[in-house]
Amino acid sequence: MSRGRRRHVHTLNVELRSRSYPILIDAGLLERTAVLNSHVAARDVLIVSNTTVAPLYLPALSAALTPRRLVPVILPDGEAHKTLGNLSRILDVLVANRFGRDCAVLALGGGVVGDLAGFAAASYQRGVAFVQVPTTLLAQVDSAVGGKTGVNHPGGKNLIGAFHQPDAVIIDTRTLTTLPARELRAGLAEVIKYGLMGDAVLFAWLEGHLDALLAGEPQALAHVIRRSCEIKAAIVGRDEREQGERALLNLGHTFGHAIESATAYKEWLHGEAVGAGLVMAAAMSQACGYLSAADAARVRQLVERAGLPAHAGDVGSQTLREHMALDKKVKGGRIRLVLLRGIGSAFMTDDYPDEALQSTLAAYSGAPR
Repeated sequence: MSRGRRRHVHTLNVELRSRSYPILIDAGLLERTAVLNSHVAARDVLIVSNTTVAPLYLPALSAALTPRRLVPVILPDGEAHKTLGNLSRILDVLVANRFGRDCAVLALGGGVVGDLAGFAAASYQRGVAFVQVPTTLLAQVDSAVGGKTGVNHPGGKNLIGAFHQPDAVIIDTRTLTTLPARELRAGLAEVIKYGLMGDAVLFAWLEGHLDALLAGEPQALAHVIRRSCEIKAAIVGRDEREQGERALLNLGHTFGHAIESATAYKEWLHGEAVGAGLVMAAAMSQACGYLSAADAARVRQLVERAGLPAHAGDVGSQTLREHMALDKKVKGGRIRLVLLRGIGSAFMTDDYPDEALQSTLAAYSGAPR
């Protein structure tokens, strides 16, 4: 599509108490100069990307952002690189190029790039503008929205970070055409989560349209991106800093983060660990008497149909429990979990029998996937 043509851009707003920001969703946004100019106000822009995404999309984005001063930082790809060392690398480039407080940091990539770039933007000169341009399904439906930024620590996932909301989230759905199948499947875990935690209609839709999503059908993908962003934008608007309702977005994540940290962030994609975590959360909900066996089976079947792991693999149950104890939701030494009362009905609790957690960990860990 030529740059001169105008077309409707689907726009959602994240409504916060002090301000709001838009989520723009359409195909071809990386080449839409007018759209980018209206949401990237800074003249000095640091673009953070990785070795996989930059060759594909950095040239087009840079052309659309001309004549700004653009400085790229290209990081290695993968969760294992979401570290304080790479955060320092981004900050070093900002300092070396004498970027002022009126600069912007733009994240071009998936969740790792977004988390690192956002944390750098939150830290540099106590906070500069930040724009998310997510290129993976997982980032588009989840991690790019909401302002959570940070890095991993060997002891736990995302233990070091800050809340720093973006000025805009610009979702070019065309980037999904180059997304590897494994990454697409990983992104679907977060979409399944949204259905489980608060939208039974979405969950049923996923059961009926999963094949279209796995095949990369553009309309099906656009639908789940929009719906996922609608759900998350509404929750973040009501609970920006995770004092209550927003914690429900961690469904499956306490289990999943433990799997990731126990394997040094090298073996599992985040969405794969979340997929296994969703199955484990459903199984524990059943063990506690909250969820029917039929609904727990629906969860496992959809996760497996999506090509995601439904088991923690060879990580032992005691190791998982030790890593879960470092989760950010632990309070008073008690692991708080998001569980299910039904498809579309999640709640957080620390009031569960320890035997239910132990039996779930034992059943879903300690053997090959």
